[in-house]
Amino acid sequence: MPDQGFALAPRLRYLVGRARRIDVGSVFERAREASRDHGKWTPLVVVDMLWQAGFRNVGFQDYIDYDFSILNRAERATYMTHPVSNQISQKYDHPDYRHIFQDKVEFDGVFSEHLHRDWMVVTADNADDVRAFAERLGTIVTKEPVGQAGTGVHRYHAAEVEDWAQFHRGLWERGELLIEEVIAQHPDLAAVCPGTVNTTRVTAFFDGQRTHILAMAQKFGRGAVSDQMTFGGFYTMLDEAGRAVGPGYDSHGHVHETHPDSGFRIADFQLPLMDDVRAFVDRVARVVPQVQYVGWDIVVTADGPVLVEGNWGAGVYENKPSVTGIRTGHKPRYQAAIGF
Repeated sequence: MPDQGFALAPRLRYLVGRARRIDVGSVFERAREASRDHGKWTPLVVVDMLWQAGFRNVGFQDYIDYDFSILNRAERATYMTHPVSNQISQKYDHPDYRHIFQDKVEFDGVFSEHLHRDWMVVTADNADDVRAFAERLGTIVTKEPVGQAGTGVHRYHAAEVEDWAQFHRGLWERGELLIEEVIAQHPDLAAVCPGTVNTTRVTAFFDGQRTHILAMAQKFGRGAVSDQMTFGGFYTMLDEAGRAVGPGYDSHGHVHETHPDSGFRIADFQLPLMDDVRAFVDRVARVVPQVQYVGWDIVVTADGPVLVEGNWGAGVYENKPSVTGIRTGHKPRYQAAIGF
């Protein structure tokens, strides 16, 4: 079992950094949102938000996303938050190995056998190779090596390219250096949104012997190249069996009982091949054991799970009480596995 607790100095540095970056206007905007949604007095919400941020490690967006204004102290204590997640990352993700997860090209190289799809790298002089790769696959996805929240991800159809030299030059100049085959997702995922490859975020901790799955969130897109919220996507939390615990939601106040495009009832979703998912996450967690706390993005296909990427700064996906009716979060599972 890992050492108990987190070092005080990194936590203090984090809090000082947050205090310096605080956007007072944003705090009031979020407080008004909570006031509107839950009938709370705005000044009281502001004070509570600041107290929770300063003394309970609760981010301002955490406070809104997880409906803290309607939860009591005991219920709030069950929620994982971004400041705590950051502390775990800083302690258990070795800085000498984080670069593997930050650079998508390097990541694909290290985790190649777990991708289960073709990929290549754009260089200054391989326009013919790019053309051959794209024409063979028909549709390709390109990625900038460093990006987050779906930024720097693009989708192209070979049939629409008229000038391959110009296309290649554009990729090179824009820094879209990684090209990948499009993943063919499982029919159960395609039934919800066929136009986007819908990823499952599995947050896990590898203790050196065992891989602990801490939380699972199923993300759904809206037909764009990415299922991230910046592309209109949303998510629902999954239970240990891979079943949705309620409707979908995002950080912008949108709730989806059904998928807006397909009409699929989100609460009816069941992630297929859960036994395979557990085994797969255990395998990938052992590839770089020095990075113990990772948010793995996977896609379940008809042949089993495939890896999209790993996030050493795992972030947090949690239950939203006003949507699901469930007033507890996943923090006890984190504490049991990590020991803080």
